[in-house]
Amino acid sequence: MTRPNVVVAVLAMGGIVVSLMQTLVIPLLPRFPQLLGSSPGDTTWLITATLLASAVATPVVGRLGDMYGKRRMLVVSLVMLVTGSVIAALSHSLVPLIAGRVVQGLAVGVIPLGISIMRDELPAERLASATALMSASLGVGGALGLPAAAFLAEQSDWHLLFWTSAAAGVIVLAAVLTCVPESAVRSGGRFDLVGALGLSVALVCLLLGVSKASTWSGAATTGLFVGAAVALGLWGWWELRSAQPLVDLRTTARRQVLLTNVASAVFAFSMFAQSLVLPQILQLPASTGHGLGQSLLVTGLVLVPSGLVMMLMAPVSARITTARGPRATLMLGTVVVALGYGTGVILMSAVWQLVVVSAVMGAGIGLAYGAMPALIMSAVPTSETAAANSLNTLMRAIGTSVSSAVAGVVLTQVTVPFSFKLIMGMGAATALLACAVAAFIPRRRTA
Repeated sequence: MTRPNVVVAVLAMGGIVVSLMQTLVIPLLPRFPQLLGSSPGDTTWLITATLLASAVATPVVGRLGDMYGKRRMLVVSLVMLVTGSVIAALSHSLVPLIAGRVVQGLAVGVIPLGISIMRDELPAERLASATALMSASLGVGGALGLPAAAFLAEQSDWHLLFWTSAAAGVIVLAAVLTCVPESAVRSGGRFDLVGALGLSVALVCLLLGVSKASTWSGAATTGLFVGAAVALGLWGWWELRSAQPLVDLRTTARRQVLLTNVASAVFAFSMFAQSLVLPQILQLPASTGHGLGQSLLVTGLVLVPSGLVMMLMAPVSARITTARGPRATLMLGTVVVALGYGTGVILMSAVWQLVVVSAVMGAGIGLAYGAMPALIMSAVPTSETAAANSLNTLMRAIGTSVSSAVAGVVLTQVTVPFSFKLIMGMGAATALLACAVAAFIPRRRTA
């Protein structure tokens, strides 16, 4: 017998562990060149490799979940998390550590798979709050991961970070095998290998070009973007002619699905300024006149309230969705984030001010993230739930990656502290743009 509370708790815990994995190495990035005997440019692959692996894995794992069982693919993803963590924990040089991070990145499908399992297994009245909680787990894990990783990195050997990640993955894996049932909703059919390879090439070219635009030559990045455009065009041609496509582009082109994905990408673009600007303001020396001179641990702790507020906003998001619809919830979330950025333009001279700014943004993110799966799932058939949620997760990842590149250019080209205010303003503007896009989403379900 399915126990809804237990299923929700286990799946949310899985989402938190996976998002913890993504932020695990951030506190150590400045130290890795010395620890591993490599250049700073090479160590950035510890982030880039995970990003590329997760982008490739997300749509593939979602489609396989719809075809062969969402719980089965959830278990596979958690095994990848544990395996990658162990490889990284046993590493003493850069190449095997990057390999471990690649395998860890293959686990990012846990969150869209978890949302899809909830749709299949939970009563209708529980679905909105459960999916909101699962969506918020991505932000919660990121907010909690930074101080935890900073503390472990300062107090012990860095390998312990990955052993901790492996242990957490084993616990979640055991809980999934024990408490989460396998869904009977499956589409079956043959896996679209050509479509998977084509989309993988397009995503790798696009995200590699975005992430390395500031360090590689213009010709190299232009070539990557051209390659991405060509691969994406060929992939779309193939998918429209395939009897069993990796991504059903006709479903994706439905107004509600398309606009939700566009709004998700724009909203994700706005969010990265929070994780980029606030830590820099906190850690820059006070002698510069625009920094607060705080330690990495304090910086991480300032972001913790944001994650907790995201978790607290999950039931609020569900209530608003029930009363007014997910479109209204998404729009409200984007406005709250814009308000947070607007406040940040003014309040950035004390630690408590940045705590307030971060918490306001966390509230908006919790509202918006809770609404996105509801919008997607109300517009697609149950046989495509995992694939559709995975595509939405991918759109958020693309938005965040592009934002990271743009914010990095602003920080290098514009004088501080004006660059901080400019990025905050850009975050507010793009959050409002996401609101404008969401305004065109149909008020009622389309499926």
